[in-house]
Amino acid sequence: MTTEIISRLQFAFTISFHILFPAFSIGLILFITLIELQWLITKNTLYLTICKFWTKIFALTFGMGVVSGIVMEYQLGTNWSGFTRDVGGVLGALFTYEVLTAFFVEAGFIGIMVLGFNKVKPSLHFLATVIVLIGTTLSTYWIMCANTWMQHPVGYVQNPNGTFDVASWKTILTNSDLFPRFFHMLLAAYLAAALVISSVSAYYLLKHRHLNFAKTCFSWIWWLILFLIPIQIFLGDSTGLNVFKYQPLKTAAMEGIWQTGTGQPLLLFAIPNQDKQQNEFVIKIPHLASLINTHQWNGKMVGLNSVDKSEQPNVLPVFFSFRLMVGIGFLILFLALTSFYLRIRKRLLTTTWFLKTCVFSSPLGFIALWAGWITAELGRQPWIVYGLVRTKDAVSQVPITTTISIFVLMILVYGIIFGIFYTYFLHRILQKGPHDVSPQDLITDRSFAYMQGEMGEKS
Repeated sequence: MTTEIISRLQFAFTISFHILFPAFSIGLILFITLIELQWLITKNTLYLTICKFWTKIFALTFGMGVVSGIVMEYQLGTNWSGFTRDVGGVLGALFTYEVLTAFFVEAGFIGIMVLGFNKVKPSLHFLATVIVLIGTTLSTYWIMCANTWMQHPVGYVQNPNGTFDVASWKTILTNSDLFPRFFHMLLAAYLAAALVISSVSAYYLLKHRHLNFAKTCFSWIWWLILFLIPIQIFLGDSTGLNVFKYQPLKTAAMEGIWQTGTGQPLLLFAIPNQDKQQNEFVIKIPHLASLINTHQWNGKMVGLNSVDKSEQPNVLPVFFSFRLMVGIGFLILFLALTSFYLRIRKRLLTTTWFLKTCVFSSPLGFIALWAGWITAELGRQPWIVYGLVRTKDAVSQVPITTTISIFVLMILVYGIIFGIFYTYFLHRILQKGPHDVSPQDLITDRSFAYMQGEMGEKS
């Protein structure tokens, strides 16, 4: 065990926790925005009830995302000083823009969004919600811009001391690998949140609680999933083509390909053996891997043994995490098609086995996110910036005992704050359920009411 391994495990642990909250927030704010728009158009108070309920969960989740994200920033300095030294000239500005977006745009208007019900005009409240949606989307863009540069570095210049600076911001911000990955991540967050909304709604339907709320949310969200999942699969294919183009060894690890050749088979199942440089217990479909990755029946694919073992990624986790991500994607597609079949048979809201399936499917989107992240990050190894900076050169040279102590402390703190506290308050909100909006609760314009003596009159 080395400092590098402990630092990598610690980063994997903290980012695995962190990614849950931003992803859930990104998906929730889209749903809330669409529902609030429907409330403004129809004036149906049921939509306002839905909006208020999910806004509570959004506020709780957003707060957890901010706190867990701050830890990530500090960690880059404590554990990855070589990384910040070498590429700070490029990534420092991108991380700063992300923080400015998150704090100045999102946090600035979340106050109006969460506390502004019945205090500002409906149109002003909706504007605040839209700005929060834009802020979360921009935050995602900056993070994906930084991560894409680590996967496919462009628009840089290397200084004599080995550090990197920006040569062309335009090239970095329009990286040819960026937009498929950005939209793929965005839709992954939408789908992860949608499955949670589906799960909560299905639970209420099975328990015969908050029926109008649950029926509307459940029907609405499965239309959204049915619309998004084919697009997500298409974006996954586009992302895969770029991986094959820019990081052929990562594709080789994902597909379990050891020998360079044409017409490579798709492995439905195998156990890659890195020591023997071969697969065991193989079940395969001829030519299909070449067809998927090159869009050619006899497309040529690079094998892992085209480089030394020390230059290869750890194949086993990349191979299985990729299959897990893809498998979940097609499972969600199957559920979406099933929901459509049940809808046209007018049984979507009453089919018990489907409702129970939806209750237990809530983690699927987050598991797919984790699997995709493992595929992307482990598949890039041994590079932290592909082809430029090796991971072993980016880690801080600190005693391993110090790194282990901090890692153990992080597990305890994260377990208490993000495991126990978040779960406790989320459970309380879900158990209490939505509060039906009455005509007296409707949004009215009370902007600057304190200046008109209303506060004083009430007291």
